Amino acid sequence: MSSFAFIGGTGMEAFAGLTIVREHALETPFGAISQPVMEGQLAGRTVFFLHRHGGDRAIPPHLINYRANIWALQQLGVATVVGVNAVGGIAPEMRPGRLLIPDQLIDYTWGREHSFDDGSSGALLHIDFTEPYDRDLRLALLEAADRARIPHEATGVLGVTQGPRLETAAEIQRMARDGCDTVGMTGMPEAALAREAGLAYAAVCMVVNPAAGLGDLPLTLDNMRRILAQESAVVQELLLALVTDA
Repeated sequence: MSSFAFIGGTGMEAFAGLTIVREHALETPFGAISQPVMEGQLAGRTVFFLHRHGGDRAIPPHLINYRANIWALQQLGVATVVGVNAVGGIAPEMRPGRLLIPDQLIDYTWGREHSFDDGSSGALLHIDFTEPYDRDLRLALLEAADRARIPHEATGVLGVTQGPRLETAAEIQRMARDGCDTVGMTGMPEAALAREAGLAYAAVCMVVNPAAGLGDLPLTLDNMRRILAQESAVVQELLLALVTDA
């Protein structure tokens, strides 16, 4: 694998150990990217990093310009993308502090720009999304986690909701019936756009709290950030292992 890019979310605003060599403030046909893409060196490899929520003024999940972000990475020659997401746990094994490398998703979002296709070509654009995450990249992540002895869940369903509000307890019960193991707000349309753009894409999910109605503690950003501070370091260890052995 070559030309890696990592897209960070809440709790992963930068990548420790990445030696930045330049920034790319690209203009795109779809508007502004979240922030300049960082290009750097990691374990002797060129790696790009983009924080999807932007800089000091955080962009909420439903307003992220996913099309611009993915288009920019493609223009930079990226072939392989790993999106990192902070999520809530629905399945019993998805407790806070657990890592999930999902193999499926269910999209509950609405009103977002889900495709590069604006109809101007006159041809219908259909992509195969049976497996929303690239199989080879998922296997490489799983192998890297095993080599680094990082505990993780190897399969699971990520449910992607609109945000920015958290879900109701009833909504989480419905998602559990639908088969969701975790819930987050930024996994789509990022994954589908990457597929349209021809990029290998996979996700790493950090479980930072029990989903609504499933825990005893209130769902506060402070409580989530305590878990994120621990898990973001573990995720970066995993991604370093991925790059080192690619």
